[in-house]
Amino acid sequence: MEEALKDESIWKDLDRSVRTNQELSELNDDMEFWSKAETEINELMQFKDLAETDEALRRDLERRIDILEKQVMKEELRTYLSGRYDKNNAIFTISSGAGGQDSQDWATMLLRMYERYFERKGYKAKILHQSYGDAGGPEGRIGTKSATLEVQSKYAYGYLKKENGVHRLVRISPFSSQDLRHTSFASVEVIPLLPKDIEKEIEIRPEDLRLDTYRASGPGGQHVNRRESAIRITHLPTGIQAASQSERLQGQNRETAMKVLYAKLFQLKEEEREKELVKIKGKKTSTSWGNQIRSYVLHPYKMAKDLRTGVETSNVEAVLDGDLDQFINAEIMLNK
Repeated sequence: MEEALKDESIWKDLDRSVRTNQELSELNDDMEFWSKAETEINELMQFKDLAETDEALRRDLERRIDILEKQVMKEELRTYLSGRYDKNNAIFTISSGAGGQDSQDWATMLLRMYERYFERKGYKAKILHQSYGDAGGPEGRIGTKSATLEVQSKYAYGYLKKENGVHRLVRISPFSSQDLRHTSFASVEVIPLLPKDIEKEIEIRPEDLRLDTYRASGPGGQHVNRRESAIRITHLPTGIQAASQSERLQGQNRETAMKVLYAKLFQLKEEEREKELVKIKGKKTSTSWGNQIRSYVLHPYKMAKDLRTGVETSNVEAVLDGDLDQFINAEIMLNK
């Protein structure tokens, strides 16, 4: 790759040169990590005997070993992310299921859970579009019908792709005057964001697009956009829609919505090939009882359980606060 970048001809193809430069940078980062890890291990081994009689040194070595183990585990997980799109950024969509305000409230809780998880992992996440339900309950809570985010990080799609599916919540409904137990469903869909060279594989004719402008919706107050800068693009032959309301300028929202549209159309193209369907998204699921991947029970007991790996915890509050590593890591290892 270094030799290829020395050849002036590669710079005539901007997409290729950028991709090659990025891959080279990633490989150099990997080599640097393992070189540092080897140096750290050698240093730890040198102090091993001394630590048997020096309590302070022993504690320091244990701390360094713990840090190194976590770093190596993170790198080990990445070796299982070898899919074609695993290194890509991701388009992450949460949709409420049937059930009105309870399901819309659950979709809002899921959105908060994943935003906390992204923050913990150092991912950059931006809400591109969010549609709201009606306020309800004793606190006037505003639910979410759907929310689409762009998640930016190396391996974002690889880590998140197994979150595809239906998430089930059991709790005492805050919208029930009789404090009845209620089961709510919301679905998560994850698709890879495409690099420019892959977008070229998708032909989109201008006459096949319908563009609608509108004011960005919000719960009120400072969140209401008084200008029609939000964009919704409909691909007429397929009926697929993509929307963006995150930017202030209409042109920027159009560009973002087109990125999402390219990703959705490419996904549709891949679904026509049965082999690629499983790699990209998994089977299509309806937001109902039979297609759930994880359940979150708050009443009559507390339990969060992944139905594919069997991983479970009674600390549901921590899970809903973004502590998802145990579930996501187990699913990656299961499908290695």
